[in-house]
Amino acid sequence: MPASSASIINTSIFILTGNSTFLLTGFPGLEREYPWLSIPFSCIYAMVLLGNCLVLHVIRTEPSLHEPMFYFLAMLALTDLCMGLSTVHTVLGILWGISQEIGLDACIAQTFFVHGLSCMESGVLLAMAFDRFTAICNPLRYTSILTNMRIITIGVAILGRSFLFITAPIVRLKFFDYCHPHILSHSFCLHQDLLRLACSDIRFNSFYALALVICTLFLDSVLILISYIAILHSVLTIASRDERLKSLKTCVSHICAVLVFYIPIIGLTMVHRFGKHLSPVVHVLMGNIYILFPPLMNPIIYSVKTQQIRSRIQRWFAKQN
Repeated sequence: MPASSASIINTSIFILTGNSTFLLTGFPGLEREYPWLSIPFSCIYAMVLLGNCLVLHVIRTEPSLHEPMFYFLAMLALTDLCMGLSTVHTVLGILWGISQEIGLDACIAQTFFVHGLSCMESGVLLAMAFDRFTAICNPLRYTSILTNMRIITIGVAILGRSFLFITAPIVRLKFFDYCHPHILSHSFCLHQDLLRLACSDIRFNSFYALALVICTLFLDSVLILISYIAILHSVLTIASRDERLKSLKTCVSHICAVLVFYIPIIGLTMVHRFGKHLSPVVHVLMGNIYILFPPLMNPIIYSVKTQQIRSRIQRWFAKQN
């Protein structure tokens, strides 16, 4: 039997199995290449886990890094680590040929963590922008403004905003009727993907999700931009060219992290909005970039661009050798 016919039969059988199970999409048309595709994806996930664990270990064991900037970096690394852990089992499960199916409860749980962690990363990047704004624009009061208690308060606020506000629409997913073919568009579960398959009244979820994106990701990006406008204005008032460059260099890592986070989101949004004629592989690839690119790149950016972390890692590896 041809592979395409078998796939159609398997999909038809799968659609008739009830509302409790969904079929995750791997890379359509590349099923024969999954053993080869699993190698780079396994390496990427290994780098995500090891890179972020290394950053967390360095910050924890190096007393000189126990200051606000690196506390926020630890929050970012922990968020990226959790993002990798929340999707690794479904992405590699498909590529390793273990399973393409996922239950409704597991899918809703993964949706909760993917969207919550994405919102949390945006909040941490905003907090890091506030840290850089305070350090450059008000350096004499830096330690008095960003005390340990205030950092803890900011962290709890980010955590609460990220997960409490998304609970209502995510819980509602449990009670929807899914009468459309249970085939998801990505190798992990997303809120908008489940809404597309639902036959219930989804207006609350649609409007709530839009409002939440505007109040979190969009507002965070605007506030980050405003903070950098203020930073640039403050830096330009410094008479010495060397001092200006030194101040701006402390922001390079954070600017790269912001770009690494927001560019894939914009790209995925554009593909979903204007790329309906594109191959399904493009949609799946953009979804994986959105999930994996920030957790992969952030440890590399901060290990290369942040002198304190770079020197500590070099000393650590030299000691091991």
